[in-house]
Amino acid sequence: MLNETQRRKFGVRVVAIGGGTGLSTLLRGLKQHVARRRQDLARFPIADLTAIVTVTDDGGSSGRLRREYRVLPPGDIRNCLVALSQDEALLGRLFQYRFRAGRGLRGHSFGNLFLTALSDVTGDFAEAVRVSGEVLATRGRIFPATIANVSLRAVLQDGSIVSGETRIARSRKKIRRIELSPRRVRPLPEVIEAIFHADLILLGPGSLYTSVLPNLLVEGVAEAIEKSAATRVYIANLMTQPGETPDFSLADHVRAVQRQTRRKLIDWVVANNTPISAAVARRYRSSHAEPVRVDLQQLQRLGVRCVFAHLLEEHAVVRHSSDLLARLLLDEFVRRDPAAK
Repeated sequence: MLNETQRRKFGVRVVAIGGGTGLSTLLRGLKQHVARRRQDLARFPIADLTAIVTVTDDGGSSGRLRREYRVLPPGDIRNCLVALSQDEALLGRLFQYRFRAGRGLRGHSFGNLFLTALSDVTGDFAEAVRVSGEVLATRGRIFPATIANVSLRAVLQDGSIVSGETRIARSRKKIRRIELSPRRVRPLPEVIEAIFHADLILLGPGSLYTSVLPNLLVEGVAEAIEKSAATRVYIANLMTQPGETPDFSLADHVRAVQRQTRRKLIDWVVANNTPISAAVARRYRSSHAEPVRVDLQQLQRLGVRCVFAHLLEEHAVVRHSSDLLARLLLDEFVRRDPAAK
């Protein structure tokens, strides 16, 4: 990591890797700390914020567009664009607008259609994402992990195989491992470059097998993270996920990353330590989900250090608080040298 003088002069470069609502929640908090000018770095310490996003979604509007137009699934990318946009109030709402009627339109979001059309016009999905970022004045860069037309499949504990992200998420059998199809797909060069230059690499929060791990299986990504001099942090999910991580402890999540990548990619884990309310806990139990159990001794045996804090935002569902999570990450891993702990 950079020392304090370097941080104030150059700022830090943050790479966030994942997908789904977890990644967009994280980005929404971090963007508040991105400096617009070099002279602002003393107050806003992030000089560069990069999101690396999974592209294996095959459900809903994204899945339909993927099948009909042979475009990469735009949904997770769209959510990240909105999360990083300067004006979530108007342009962000426009990109999230979902058509409720109209033959062929119903269920599609405007942002998904915009990305699909722009991808066709430019002939390049990554370029469509870049231009969309300019339209939304995003405070960060967004890259799909790969521009290959890749899908996901899971090998279950009984040896059976489930293909497609949607079917994997609905499965009720434990997952032995996941694979990309085709297995060998190359990342965007900008993805490897961002990881190489990063000072802080964040994995999650998000679905372990369908949001986080697919990025790490793209050729060269896990190797780049392992070789990186950055501080590498796994942000724990608040709840287990039926069909993906039933009964998983936090150490089980870390082991899954190590087992799938065959590399040690995590230096620290960040986890919530605030209990959820009894009423919300009952609602989650009815769906066979529960708070992710933190097994400190097992984490220590895995060589991982831990930070616990109040990170919870609770309504009908539980989510990470964007602001609390961003402030904690900056306080622990940017403003304070984690190696000194």
